[in-house]
Amino acid sequence: MCGIAGWLSESVNLYERTTVLENMSETLKRRGPDEKGYYVKSNVAMIHRRLSVVDIEHGKQPMVGTYAGETYVLVYNGELYNADEIRKDLMLRGYDFESHSDTEVVLKAYIHWKEQCAEKFNGIFAFAVYEVVKKRLYLCRDRIGVKPLFYTHKGDDFVFGSQIKTILASTVAEPVINDEGLYEVFFLGPARTPAKGVFRDIKELSPGEFAIFENNTLRKQSYFTIEAREHTENEEETIEHTRYLIQDSIRRQLVSDVPLCCFLSGGLDSSIITQTASAYYKANGKGKLHTYSVEYTDNAKYFQRSLFQPNSDTEYIHLMIDSANTEHHQVILDNIRLADALPDATIARDLPGMADVDSSLLLFCKEVKKDFTVALSGECADELFGGYPWYHNKDILFEECFPWSRSQDIRRKILKDGLLPQGEEYVRSRYLETISKAQKLPTDTKLSSRMREMFMLNFYWFMQCLLDRKDRCSMDCGLEVRVPFCDYRIVEYAYNMPWELKALYGREKGIVRKAFEGILPYDICYRKKSPYPKTHNPIYFESVAKKVREILNKKTPLTELLDKEGVCSIIDNPDSISSPWYGQLMRAPQILAYIIQLDTWFEEFKVRIEN
Repeated sequence: MCGIAGWLSESVNLYERTTVLENMSETLKRRGPDEKGYYVKSNVAMIHRRLSVVDIEHGKQPMVGTYAGETYVLVYNGELYNADEIRKDLMLRGYDFESHSDTEVVLKAYIHWKEQCAEKFNGIFAFAVYEVVKKRLYLCRDRIGVKPLFYTHKGDDFVFGSQIKTILASTVAEPVINDEGLYEVFFLGPARTPAKGVFRDIKELSPGEFAIFENNTLRKQSYFTIEAREHTENEEETIEHTRYLIQDSIRRQLVSDVPLCCFLSGGLDSSIITQTASAYYKANGKGKLHTYSVEYTDNAKYFQRSLFQPNSDTEYIHLMIDSANTEHHQVILDNIRLADALPDATIARDLPGMADVDSSLLLFCKEVKKDFTVALSGECADELFGGYPWYHNKDILFEECFPWSRSQDIRRKILKDGLLPQGEEYVRSRYLETISKAQKLPTDTKLSSRMREMFMLNFYWFMQCLLDRKDRCSMDCGLEVRVPFCDYRIVEYAYNMPWELKALYGREKGIVRKAFEGILPYDICYRKKSPYPKTHNPIYFESVAKKVREILNKKTPLTELLDKEGVCSIIDNPDSISSPWYGQLMRAPQILAYIIQLDTWFEEFKVRIEN
């Protein structure tokens, strides 16, 4: 994994922008701490920061290749899980390879198939290829959107990068937000509209999209669309197919030339990955698999059962340690440190995020990175296979709103009266845009039609938010985290699976549970869904409340927007929050943490509000 950036200009001599290019590269240093590289001409610069994972000696970038009179320059962030198959295909077509790195596979695949190359790839990636003679830039992002790719186009300048801060470091785009940006952070955040970078002049390629920049014009095109197709397999075939796709994806993602581990929460998804990976290690003589879990100081003392978090993880983690025979490490996070890391998590993400869920992941990844460079994690199974309560609660299912943020009342509560009057309308328009993308079949029932809409809502919003979080917080620590459930084959298959099979026996992710029955311990297979662990310790709430009171006493662009009385009422009456700000667990402590992240964002990024 790596960080990439580039700048094309018709008005600036980039030879004279050495300091700015170095500043752009420095913003990517945490993503790629091992090496840096540049390709610079007067009108183009390509920048790369490398985290070495596969073919450490030969995978250096920018990678340059010459073919049929054209010179191609590649910067690439990602992993191809079918690199061997593509390499063999290209060798049969006459291409030679000097390495076993997937970087060379990407470059030669582009040389051969041009913009259709991404259709061949199974992996997580964002990359750019510059054709020197044609002066043409090709940008591409993976089908699911696991790896980020932002850009800005202003006047004669086009800049792209793995992070928003990289674009800002070019000075081509400025840290300015307008009303739309404010709607994003106050009414949709920590989610954001697909393809938007929140800042006025910054955008992002959508999942499954490529772009061509030529003659100062940008043309974008989707190469992957989730299509409605008839599901033709019976129950037994569906169970077997589901098991095959998941296990094949996991095994493909175990390839690494550096140490690899698995995140283990004791939940169904991480347990499937751990069990499959451990069996693969044993069969291939790789020794014991290492696993990691996260917990908080004195959390068991204050844990309270709820609909969303019915039980703690500890007993299930130990069950999986015994079943998979792993070398396990528990990372215990201090609650004060968790609150203190909120600004760092904001800077890592370039935007206010998921509060302590972000800061805990950041601290967790820092500990894992001490011994490992690659990890596998269980994100996204819930979005694809109906794992969340909102899929199963009929009172919520047909509500015309984002189910993880059903009411805007709490968001209004922290804002001064009269500000951002179109907030609710903005959210609804984004909701309607998304469900309109859901392809359907004439034979779909009302329920199956709605489940397709829910799939798209979760895929383009909730899932993207989690992937944003995982990429930024892990890569900020120089840790590559792979997400096997994000294989595009699984996405396509799950979209067209009838609900009665997906929720087999009336259970969330019922088909996945049945597929791994007999492979996992029974209690793991049929454990009720439990989300990413959060702290229940009152010390954390006290810490974030103190920090927010200090913020309210300052005069800043943020406090000019906040309703002090409304925020203080959350501090004084935390149990009055009837529904989460976002997701399942963002209640009073996390709302206050989000305000801390907003304050950090405004201050560190010197955010200006457009008049």
